[in-house]
This record gives sequence, C-alpha cells and structure tokens, in this order.
Amino acid sequence: MSDIKYGDILEPGDEETQAENERIVRDGFWRKLTRTAARIPFARDAVAAYYCATDRNTPLGVRVVLYAALAYFIMPADLIPDIFLFVGFTDDLAVLTTALTMIRRNIEDAHYERADSALTVLRKH
Repeated sequence: MSDIKYGDILEPGDEETQAENERIVRDGFWRKLTRTAARIPFARDAVAAYYCATDRNTPLGVRVVLYAALAYFIMPADLIPDIFLFVGFTDDLAVLTTALTMIRRNIEDAHYERADSALTVLRKH
C-alpha cells in the first residue's frame, strides 16, 4: 500500500488502480469507521457512499468515483493526518463531498436508510 500515490487515489486511473481502491475499501472501511464514527460528522454520508459503491445497480463510473473517495478516507497517510482532531478529517470530508456532488443522482434513499441502520448498530457497541 505504501507505493500508492495521492493522484492514484483521487483520480480514477486504470483498471488496476480501480481494483486496488475497491480492495482497500472492502478490506478497511468498517474498521476505519468503527474507530472514527463518533468523531466524524460525515459518517452517514460515508456509509451511504459505501452502500452505493457496493450496490450492483450502481453504474461503473459512479462506483469508481466512490471507491476512490472512500479509499482516500481509509488510507492511513493523507494530506492532513486524522490524528489532529477536527482538522484531520477536513481533507477526507472535502474528497467525499466532491465525490457525492459528482454522483448525487445515483445515491438513493435506500443507501441512506442502510447507512442509518448500520450507524445505529455501530454506535451501540
């Protein structure tokens, strides 16, 4: 993972990069969210984006954008380290907000409903 550059995460890239972004998200999304859900105000959007990206009915181009944004959220090294409370997640929020703006027609109420359910369970534990 250390050989991934920021441009690889932020730009859709080739099929190999897209597959790597999907692997990063599938392997690390819930682990990262479990550690950060109480501290990030955009948890609902992140989880809805995850469900949209993993939805087989979501167009490929939309999934590529979402996987890239979510991979950036998961990566341990980013432009502003997440260890800095509040400020550390601003770059993650900016990337996710940009992705959601790009694909807003494709994210459905069902994705947000699943996100709400998942966050309810996650925050109880």
